[in-house]
Amino acid sequence: MKKIYFLTMALCAFAFTANAQFFIEDDAEAYALGDMGTQNPTVWSVWSGAPNSAEDINVVDDQANSGSQSFYVDDSGVTDVILLLGNRTDGDYTLAFKMYIPATKTGYFNVQGETESGGAGNGGAGVFNSGNITFNEGGATPGEVVDAANGDILNYPESTWFDVSLYFDVDNGEYTMTVNGASATTTPFQEDAVLGGLDFFSIDTNNQYYIDDVIFAPGVLGTNDFAADVFSVYPNPVKDVLNINSKVSVDAVTVYDVLGKVVLQAQPDAVSPSIDMSALSSGAYLVNVKIGNAAKTIKVIK
Repeated sequence: MKKIYFLTMALCAFAFTANAQFFIEDDAEAYALGDMGTQNPTVWSVWSGAPNSAEDINVVDDQANSGSQSFYVDDSGVTDVILLLGNRTDGDYTLAFKMYIPATKTGYFNVQGETESGGAGNGGAGVFNSGNITFNEGGATPGEVVDAANGDILNYPESTWFDVSLYFDVDNGEYTMTVNGASATTTPFQEDAVLGGLDFFSIDTNNQYYIDDVIFAPGVLGTNDFAADVFSVYPNPVKDVLNINSKVSVDAVTVYDVLGKVVLQAQPDAVSPSIDMSALSSGAYLVNVKIGNAAKTIKVIK
């Protein structure tokens, strides 16, 4: 799986607001405990579009995959949270996060199409672009997750943090879900051709789950066929030249700033190329490296 590089707390506070227009990297550490409310309205909204204590996701400190805080969806049957992904109409993206479901408890989310208000600010419910994706449905299938759109059954470990990722090919209107290293069938969007967000819902009174270390970025992240040892970058932080140490030829390198703007592109077509970043100002960047049909994004500080 992709290794996520976290910034210092000061830089984290900056990234937490600025990169939400295109990239999301949210480990829950920057928020006050309790209801999310309007602490980050470009990323976290609710089904109604107006944050309120019933629907809001909770920021808690009783479970965490990293740091000391995570997001919690309770057993009220009312919590209904939209993670806004920006109403994407083209391109491909990966949304990855950690999930924790206590033994015997239930979890749920679905993929949303176009959300209200342009997918930012007070964006609310969209249309359903997936079926119900339910973990331990009805409290009767501990350790099983079912995507109702394709009927696939995957497995997850109870009472421990595990990986969830969704790869979205918006150009072809489809998604592929991976849970704890196993992938389900690639499934077409159901209602429209837009990637609007993910809906985390408290589906019933057996519902209890936690989310942490959320990341949303272009391309493919954390696939088994593009493991971390395929390439590495150094130095990080970088001063002028970023070196890519690879076993095979690197086809393309794209550098994005925290607002999602492409600031540098290269097609080295070489093993272990070097990328001149001397013209870029100091700050955080996402470097997308493409090798063959796979791509992976790494955060780099300059």
